[in-house]
Amino acid sequence: MKGLSKFLKNKNTVTILGVLACIAILFIGYNIRINQKTALVTVYYANKDIQPKTKITEDMVSRTQVPASFIKGSYYRNYEDIIGKYSNYNTMVAEGSIFYTSLLVEEENLPDAILYDVNEGERLVSFPVNTVTTYGNSVMPGNIVDIYVKLIDNSGRLVYGEFFQNTEVLGVKDANGKNVFENSEEERTPSFVYFSLPEAKYLLFSSLSYLQEYLADREIEIVIVPNTVKFETTDPLATEVTSNYLYDFVLKEIEQIDDQRDLYNELVNEMEQQKLEKDQ
Repeated sequence: MKGLSKFLKNKNTVTILGVLACIAILFIGYNIRINQKTALVTVYYANKDIQPKTKITEDMVSRTQVPASFIKGSYYRNYEDIIGKYSNYNTMVAEGSIFYTSLLVEEENLPDAILYDVNEGERLVSFPVNTVTTYGNSVMPGNIVDIYVKLIDNSGRLVYGEFFQNTEVLGVKDANGKNVFENSEEERTPSFVYFSLPEAKYLLFSSLSYLQEYLADREIEIVIVPNTVKFETTDPLATEVTSNYLYDFVLKEIEQIDDQRDLYNELVNEMEQQKLEKDQ
């Protein structure tokens, strides 16, 4: 025992033992970290491209094992937590992608992207269209369009002109409310184009849409045109007029309809406010 005690009291011995202990600790820690990074974990991944707003079904999901170090971020660890959810409205889950928690949402939490794209102070408009009026289904979200109107005015003339210009298309949907361009694997026919308008323009457009049915004999036609295209009427007798001319037509006609008095007053008020803002 005395020999062991003397051995441990030797400074050189203590130094050597300390160094050996540090090396052992470093070696053990290194191995633990390596094992943690190379340890295999079970993950679930998409075995095909999954388009936005698509319900996740069993045939879309496969399982594999990968080193833990390959995974960054939060992901679904349980198969049951994936099936039945939906890919987010702005997300395509690519084939081979792990099901990260940010990619999927519950059906009731699935937002409509169009509502998020409406500018502050503007109101959403849904405008009926078809394949022909969208230039062979070539009007897409993000496109800039001009809105033209053709009608028979109070003097009996056929007139046409630009009603609004530079309006952004927010969405195009089919008759079932599905976005026409969200799924490249399914052919969909456009039924509605969505855009937003400031309050005064929204009321003008709403009034015009009302008059379209109320004054059927005026043959009011509303046309959306890509802003790279000049609207041309096929009738040689049609006269081009200004947007102000068309606004005056709408105001005068709405004013004469008794049950639309509130709409008329609101429209006049909003147009006056817009004019004042431009003058300031």
